[in-house]
Amino acid sequence: MSYCVKCGAKLETGARFCSSCGAPVAKVVKEEFSVSSDNLIERVKELLHEGNITRIIVKNEKGNVLLEIPATVGVIGVVLAPWLAALGTIAALATNCKIVVEKRE
Repeated sequence: MSYCVKCGAKLETGARFCSSCGAPVAKVVKEEFSVSSDNLIERVKELLHEGNITRIIVKNEKGNVLLEIPATVGVIGVVLAPWLAALGTIAALATNCKIVVEKRE
């Protein structure tokens, strides 16, 4: 499921415009990275600073979703602190993680 880059509302599959705000839907590309738990927080910070990220999903070795970070959180630094604290806990529990990044084209 994808989200509107303007208002954050959930978008229907194949939608060309957001049903909430009417903004055009940008094409989203997914990339997947494997990282060790030691580099998890650093890598997520790097990805958030890229700017064209719409969502970051952190998965464990089995593919279970541990954390989803919407792009609107990355824009606001104060709101980012709880997400990074959660990432620290995940890094302490997991050995290897997969990061799925959704980017706008």
